[in-house]
Amino acid sequence: MPIWEAALLGLIQGLTEFLPISSTAHLLIARQLLGHENPEDAFTVVIQLGTLAAVFVYFRADIARMLNGLWADIRTRRFASTPDSRIGWLIVLGTVPVVVIGFTLKKWLKANFFHPTPIAVVAIVFALLMAASEWWVTRRTNRGLPPREEGNINWLDALWVGLFQALALMPGGSRSGTTITAGLFAGFARPVAARFSFLLSLPAILGAGMKEMYDERATLFASDQIAALGVGLLVSAVVGYLAIAFLLSFLKRYSTATFVVYRLLLAGVIFGLIAHGSLTNTNSDKKPDSSHLQGSVVLPEPAE
Repeated sequence: MPIWEAALLGLIQGLTEFLPISSTAHLLIARQLLGHENPEDAFTVVIQLGTLAAVFVYFRADIARMLNGLWADIRTRRFASTPDSRIGWLIVLGTVPVVVIGFTLKKWLKANFFHPTPIAVVAIVFALLMAASEWWVTRRTNRGLPPREEGNINWLDALWVGLFQALALMPGGSRSGTTITAGLFAGFARPVAARFSFLLSLPAILGAGMKEMYDERATLFASDQIAALGVGLLVSAVVGYLAIAFLLSFLKRYSTATFVVYRLLLAGVIFGLIAHGSLTNTNSDKKPDSSHLQGSVVLPEPAE
């Protein structure tokens, strides 16, 4: 893969992982437009580790407190003994649905949803759900109900948001988009919903990225690909950090309506590109011989 393509994909990943518009959808569409024969390969998953690094850096103090709290609970055989350890256990619980559903339905999801048409449909469905969550926020406000803060998040909330995170296994759903939507339905303040969404992403992205990196290590770390992978990871980390700061600031003042409109426009563009013939819904079941390819990366199908 040329370095400029890796940098472009890193830019796309960094911008779209935390903005509620679906990074996987944008990467799959961009890679097909760039002519990559297997746009759903391991590179699409592993590059998310760059944005994971952005979360670790941005929330490093919070994460350190959570890990210390979890370790203290384990040593003393207590649970949720402090606010920090409590959030840590909530994140553990919220991660369970995506792990269970990801391992159970990964092949079915890969076969049915990693193509332009279902991506566009899913983008529309979750745009409408996000719009409904904003209507619910307005309804709560009109009834005089204050938004819930982080200290009010309970076990049912964590499971609820975690179930929505599992829905983001469908490209077009958006991990941050589905979890922020769930948080708004639960009555969270918008910045609280976004913050919990970012922290909840840590185990899921880390687990999926490390597994793909291990499974496809022979190809990902080939001498002619490691530079491209490094550039993609670096760019996604830097841009992802800026995207986190932007979204947290944005949601303190504005609703998610802008992202609802964007997702609907994205779906329209995808349908237009399909009609034009620039995108296809063909699934690459065969793993082509990469020896004759120039300027592209062809990797085995990942285990999502």
